[in-house]
Amino acid sequence: MMDVSEVRDMTDAQILVRIGEIREELFRLRLRGGMMQLENPRLPRQMRQEIARMRTVIRERELQTETG
Repeated sequence: MMDVSEVRDMTDAQILVRIGEIREELFRLRLRGGMMQLENPRLPRQMRQEIARMRTVIRERELQTETG
């Protein structure tokens, strides 16, 4: 899992690519979870939280450019 400071060091394009990667992983994890028990049942939640962190950083940047 990435820290917020690490996310802030990334460009918007890098963040969006990483969000896509995490979403794909999450999808695969859901498929596996439907068939069998997950090793780490908290992993889907952690992945969603990481996506939320990244989206928050992108939104903060959008608001900064709007206000000046």
